[in-house]
Amino acid sequence: MNNTTSLNFIEKPFGTLPNSTEIKSYTLTNSKGSQLTVTNYGATITSLKVLGNNNQSVDVVLGFDDVQGYIDSYSLPSAPYFGAVMGRYAGRIKNGKFTLNGTDYQLNTNLGDHHLHGGTVGFGRAVWKMTEAGIATNPFIKLQYMSPDGEEQYPGEMTIEVTYTLTEDNEVIAEYAAVSDKDTVINLTQHSYFNLDGHTGNVKDQQLQVFTDTIVETDSLNIPTGNFIAAADKGYHFLTPNHCPEVIDTSFVIKDNSQVAALLTSEKSGLKMTVQTNQPSVHIYVGGNCGNELKGKDGAVYHSLSGICFETQNFPDAPNRDNFPSAVLRKGEKYYQKTVFKFENNK
Repeated sequence: MNNTTSLNFIEKPFGTLPNSTEIKSYTLTNSKGSQLTVTNYGATITSLKVLGNNNQSVDVVLGFDDVQGYIDSYSLPSAPYFGAVMGRYAGRIKNGKFTLNGTDYQLNTNLGDHHLHGGTVGFGRAVWKMTEAGIATNPFIKLQYMSPDGEEQYPGEMTIEVTYTLTEDNEVIAEYAAVSDKDTVINLTQHSYFNLDGHTGNVKDQQLQVFTDTIVETDSLNIPTGNFIAAADKGYHFLTPNHCPEVIDTSFVIKDNSQVAALLTSEKSGLKMTVQTNQPSVHIYVGGNCGNELKGKDGAVYHSLSGICFETQNFPDAPNRDNFPSAVLRKGEKYYQKTVFKFENNK
């Protein structure tokens, strides 16, 4: 379904790229009054509105009013990747190198000597094609991107599909599927920054709970050492609810995919968000700083405590760690990732 407007699916212009490509936004609405807006630039979630206290609508993700804001954000000293799909490989790959089938690969590096979130361009800056939209009880949208062989120096032509569904239970379900015509590596994730008090707020008074006591140990450059350690060793005490940390950039090890991995709550808005995934890790990061020169939605000034990310994924640098889950996608096989963000009003 293309160029469609209905009660629970609206397509609008979202700006134009420097090469004159027109970018669209797509808004899904459920009967509970929740709205999810996605753009085909980076398969990015730009807005997510849910009802909090007194049935007030709260936009719980950071973002920009049009595509130009997203373009400009990649020129910041530390690009925030607001709401975008990260790939081919989310997180860090040490020195941008890995070996597959006896062949050494040198990826593009964009974090000093290291490779981060897919490289110098990555999926977050790609133009995706909207291939399908469903306007049934649980509206959804499907976006597709074909990554050519050699893009960012990865092997294999890869076709990726991302499906976002907004359910009647106020769940945002993100599903990722991919196939490649050569053996390659893959690790996809969603990079939304959440703030249950609204995107102009501050997360430090919100409560975080993570249902694991184990994290991935990293070195001074936040590259995994290959070891797993107790979260408490790094001062992370989130087995019971605790204030959001002011600084965190850490992969938590998920031990049971049938259970909720993380929980975020706000007394102010009355909202609760749970995160569940089929992935081995949830990488938690607090940030969003855009400085004073680049404003967010509604003129918001985003700062270092504007939002918290729950990047459900494989471990960083897994292609170089035999004791981590395999990141290899074999030719003709199918990659599948699923994450559910569920919103409830505590009051």
